[in-house]
Amino acid sequence: GQLINATELIKPRCKVCSKTPVVQQSQQIFLDLPKIAPRLQTWVNQTSSGWTQNAEMITKSWLKEGLKPRCITRDLKWGIPVPLAGFEQKVFYVWFDAPIGYISMTKCYTDQWKQWWQPNPQVEVEYSMFMAKDNVPFHSIMFPATLMSVDRGYTNVRHVCATEYLNYEDGKFSKSRGVGVFGNDARDTGIPADVFRFYLLYVRPESQDSSFSWLDLATKNNSELLNNLGNFVNRALTFCEKFFESKVPEMVMTDEEWTLLALVTREVRAYNRAMDRTRFREGMMSIMTVARLANQYMQVCEPWQAIKGSEQDKVRARTCVGVSSNIACLLTVLLKPYMPQTAEVMAAQINAPKDMFVLSDHVYQILAPGHRIGKPVPLFAKIEPSTVDKLKKRFAGRQQTPPSVKIPAVDPTIDSLDKMEAAVKKQADLVRTMKEGGAAKDEWQPHVAVLLEMKKQLEGMKLATLKETVPPPNGKIQTLEEEIATQGEKVRVLKQGGKPKSEWQPEVDKLLAMKKELAALKGEPDPTIKKKSKK
Repeated sequence: GQLINATELIKPRCKVCSKTPVVQQSQQIFLDLPKIAPRLQTWVNQTSSGWTQNAEMITKSWLKEGLKPRCITRDLKWGIPVPLAGFEQKVFYVWFDAPIGYISMTKCYTDQWKQWWQPNPQVEVEYSMFMAKDNVPFHSIMFPATLMSVDRGYTNVRHVCATEYLNYEDGKFSKSRGVGVFGNDARDTGIPADVFRFYLLYVRPESQDSSFSWLDLATKNNSELLNNLGNFVNRALTFCEKFFESKVPEMVMTDEEWTLLALVTREVRAYNRAMDRTRFREGMMSIMTVARLANQYMQVCEPWQAIKGSEQDKVRARTCVGVSSNIACLLTVLLKPYMPQTAEVMAAQINAPKDMFVLSDHVYQILAPGHRIGKPVPLFAKIEPSTVDKLKKRFAGRQQTPPSVKIPAVDPTIDSLDKMEAAVKKQADLVRTMKEGGAAKDEWQPHVAVLLEMKKQLEGMKLATLKETVPPPNGKIQTLEEEIATQGEKVRVLKQGGKPKSEWQPEVDKLLAMKKELAALKGEPDPTIKKKSKK
């Protein structure tokens, strides 16, 4: 879609009273953006290379089309009053006023606010903004233009970090219709805030739209947090407590340990690069990969068995537990920005050094032999299928399924490829039996939906297994994803600008070819092949 003026609407009518609106004359205040455009263009050219692709593309498309004067007042009763004679009955447009609140909030926090917003010219302030893509122009055009226009040395944004859209289940979030989970609602679910933080960052729409799903949240919690991260940390610390009197044992490094640390170092460096580029979802993936590598290492070493064997076996057990305890400590550091409460609990269990929350590109020993850990306890709890059902119904709003139709849920505890394949076969047999038995469509249709979701998850598990055995060319994938985002925005601008098909179709073809190449690199199905729909 595109923005249009109210006067361009065909046969407009009020949604409340159904009457036709009347156009009236009104004096307003405008921000003269064309006057500041050259200076703004120079600033964007110098700054935007560090922005996300969509933020840069949106901003440059506005500048390319030519800025127009922007109205910054409204004839409304609510809002911030305009403090000028003759405008007593008007308020400021929210997106002119709201960013100024960023400065006001800083002033409420400290009387030293000018150190950040009007610093000494010799002081460099690095200022980042995070938002959804629809709010980019207000923060990359309007607010910077306002600050530049007053010419009082205000700090302008350095990094504009914009995401695509996060949807809810099969639709969109809607507070008015009660669809979706919001701040207070999330708190009242009883699910820890850190689990929500983990999941929202895991599915963060960094390069394309994504969806919040209760089933997926439960699955990720049970597989990634409980069975992967939590399982490793608890086992490492429990073995340290049980076999070595809660003291980190001596370690005798072998090729196996050096290989593990090399793989962990690779992930730590990927994590640092992702964080520097505000690719938080990628950073989370690196954390989970470190936990997965450590889990595999411990599974191979079997310290619970080796401790009972020969002296050589006991040395291996000591080394395994010592290395694992140090990796658990490293995971605490990596998790701190994502799950601060969990990281604090882990630090207490490890009795971690106060100065350990510093990260470099090199993995080193944090816990020396003899370091005494605290008391290990499980970090995460399982989210049951019954909880998923209740939450889906509670936050479905008007999209809620009628009570007469009970839609079963996919069991979120299915955490292996074999189990999921068996579950898919069982579900397919159920659907077949119901159809052949003459069951009504409203009875078997919900089970078909579950079957399709299970098949989707099965495909994801297969792809995940493939990615674990055959490491993808991450650099190529990352570059291609960025190029796709840029090309997609280019196509969007051409279409919204009303360009003829002959002009934008070649760009669409180029975009589809890039998506096909990306799918091949990831080992995913060709997204350009449309599935046939059954009539």
